This record gives sequence, C-alpha cells and structure tokens, in this order.
Amino acid sequence: MNEQTPKQIVEALDKYIVGQKEAKRAVAIALRNRWRSRQLDNISMQDDIVPKNILMIGSTGVGKTEIARRLAKLVDAPFIKVEATKFTEVGYVGRDVESIIRDLAETAVRMVRQTRIKSVQEKALEMAQERILDVLVPEPKKSANPFGQLFGNLANNEEQEESQTEEPKQYTAGREWCRKKLEAGEYEDKVIEIDVEDTSKPMVGMFAGSSLEGMGDNLQDMIGNMMPKRHKKRKVTVEQARKLFQQEEAMKLVDMEEIQETAVKLAENTGIVFLDEIDKVAVSGNTSGHDVSREGVQRDILPIVEGSTVMTKYGPVKTDHILFIAAGAFHTSKPSDLIPELQGRFPIRVELKSLKKEDFKRILVEPQNALIKQYKALIGTEGIELEFAEEAIDRLAQLACDVNEQNENIGARRLHTLLEKLLEELSFNAPDMEEKQVLVDTEYVNKALEDIVVNHDLSQFIL
Repeated sequence: MNEQTPKQIVEALDKYIVGQKEAKRAVAIALRNRWRSRQLDNISMQDDIVPKNILMIGSTGVGKTEIARRLAKLVDAPFIKVEATKFTEVGYVGRDVESIIRDLAETAVRMVRQTRIKSVQEKALEMAQERILDVLVPEPKKSANPFGQLFGNLANNEEQEESQTEEPKQYTAGREWCRKKLEAGEYEDKVIEIDVEDTSKPMVGMFAGSSLEGMGDNLQDMIGNMMPKRHKKRKVTVEQARKLFQQEEAMKLVDMEEIQETAVKLAENTGIVFLDEIDKVAVSGNTSGHDVSREGVQRDILPIVEGSTVMTKYGPVKTDHILFIAAGAFHTSKPSDLIPELQGRFPIRVELKSLKKEDFKRILVEPQNALIKQYKALIGTEGIELEFAEEAIDRLAQLACDVNEQNENIGARRLHTLLEKLLEELSFNAPDMEEKQVLVDTEYVNKALEDIVVNHDLSQFIL
C-alpha cells in the first residue's frame, strides 16, 4: 500500500493540476487514512474503520475528475469513473448500479494480470523463439519400415536404426543454424504460417446495456471454459509471430486463479470509484415522474457506498473499504437535495473554485502535461519549432475567461477549443512549410481568434 505522506501526495498532484488546494488536501488525507488503518494491529478495528468518502462540488472543467484520476495513478489503485446519469432504478431500462463494482473488479484484474505478464516476459520470449523454430525447422516425422517389422528382416532393421540416428543429427544441426540466423534478425521479414488461439467471442454484446450484463459475462465465460480452445491459421512475418507467441506463452505462465484472488483483494482495499454528475440524480421539492426514478437511483447506489457484497465473475467483492468520490456542479440543485442516507455517506465535502485568468495562464504552461507543451511536441514532429510569447499566453487566458462568461462555463476545457482553433492553419500546413520557426504572439492570436470571440453569435457555434 502507498506510504506517501499527505504533503507528498499534494506535491505530486500539483505537477498536473493547478490550484484547488482544498480538494487535493481532502483526497490526500483520505488516502493516508487508508494507509493508517492498515497499520493497526487490531484486525477488528481495521475492518471497522471505513474510508471517508468525498463529495466534490464545482463547475465542469475545474479539475474534479483529473484529481481523482491522478490520485489513482499515483497509488497504482484500480480506478473507474462512472456517470450517475447512466444508471436507472431497478425495473427500468438502463445499467445496473452493481456493474460499477463489476467494472472495478475487471480493472483490478487487468492491472494485476499486466504486472504478472510483465514479470514473465523474458521466459515467454524464449518459448516464443522455440515455437518459431518449430515452424521454420519442423521436427522430422518418424517412419517405420513395415516390411522389416513384418518379416523380421535384420538388414532392414539395421538400415532403419542408422537412418533414425542420422535424422536427429541433421535436424539438430539445421535447428541450431536457423537459431543463429533468427537471433541475428535475418528472418524478421520472412512470412510464415502459424497456428494461434482464436480469442474472438461471438457472444459479446448480447447483454450489453441491460441489467443482465453481469449474468451475460458469467454465462459467456462459463461456456467459453467448457468449449475446446479454437485455433486458426495465420500468415504473418517472423517479427509478428514472435509478438503473438510471446503473448500466448506469457498467458500460459501466469496463474489466472491467483491473479483473480489478488485482484479482488486489491479492488476491495484500494479501489477508487469516481461518481460523476451525482447532482443530476439529486431531487428538489416534490417527487414525481423522472424525479422518482432519480431518487430510486440514489437508493440503489446507497448499499454499494454503504458497504455490501457484489457478485462478480471473479468472486464476491465487498465494497466496505472502497473509496467513493462523488462530484457534481450543483447549479440547479444542492447537496442537501440528495437523500439523507446518501448525504451521510459523503462526510467530506470540498468546493472547487471557478478558474480565473491567472489559473488559465498557469494551466497553459505549468503542469507536466500542459497544453502548450503538448502542442509544441506535436508540431515539433514536423520539424517546426513552435514558440509562444508571454503576451500571447496572457491573451489566450483572457479570451478563455471572456468566452466562458459569454457562453457556457466549461472551465479549462475551453483552452482546448481555443488552442485547436488558434493552431488549425499551422497544423494543416505544417508538413509543407519551409519556415521552421513559428512565433505565436498577440497579433497571431488576435488574427486567428478575435473576430470569433467578438462575434457572440459565431462564438457560440465555434468556441
């Protein structure tokens, strides 16, 4: 389990997310408390101390999802993001809320499997090389002389024994010769016909989107295990064959039962579920029509957040120690519109602040994945050096604020739209440009964007 201190967690999040100190502190403390509970000697108390779930309140694009996603990456924990609006009350058409935990278990299995497969890659590569040699140098078929056996002809038997001794020598010599050429990379582009396992699943999607999806997965796996493995012939290069064989051999070397058991424990003890758009299922005033269904979704979510056992194809998963982070803008509703029982399950509440001009400036240049860094790298692949003047960055930040005020406030996501429009001409012409240095200054920004920003009707469609 991750042993980073709250300060270290916040510092790590600062590399990717600008501002929002309160939210970062809240998730850092929640994560550290998880670690603290695991250090207790009293097992009974360990089980009693459950994570303090978090409710994030803030407009779209201020960093709610990014904080949760980066947090999960930081601690290498199974993480899924789901929208509360995708679920419906039991009895209605829509996703079953228990699929949240099934998806989390799937994510955990994938994480553990990737780790285990990575650890056996070297051995799998050796086995893959042997399989390629089996194709390049097939083992000679053993042939017996039926007349020698029938009549006991001694001469025939001696000749047969001599040929059987000679054949293995030739086969071994030929195989070693091919091995040297294979290791030297001389066969990489040679096309060979190989026999690989057919992993296609014809029943996929049969139960998708219904409350029976979990049953569909289990039924499909059960039938898949009962049926014999199917194989198919493929003509591929030696290089491609090595990758395919290495994948197959790696899967044979790992213990799937152990992976599944480990994954279930990982999901139970370190899993993080991000419930977005929780405000969309909040109910204000009298309940009727759609409001009744929304309240039903809350009541269905409640047992999972509260702590229950969900059956998955990898076994039962207890949700008691899974950390739930709910988020919503709460423009037309408020947290108190959630049903009281659900409110009580999110004791930590943080309000994320709307982004200002200075925040936009920092978002453009400071984070490790800053947008300007990304665009510089992308255009750089065409051999063009792209530079942004300080005043241009200032202008872009101001335009983002202006457009968010005039239109829907979508936070930092507005910067994606502005930059894409700003560099549209350059991105299109970059492969054919002779000029290899481009400076984006205030004049460049105004020429590309000002007319659109000033024209309010046009900006609604373009920005």
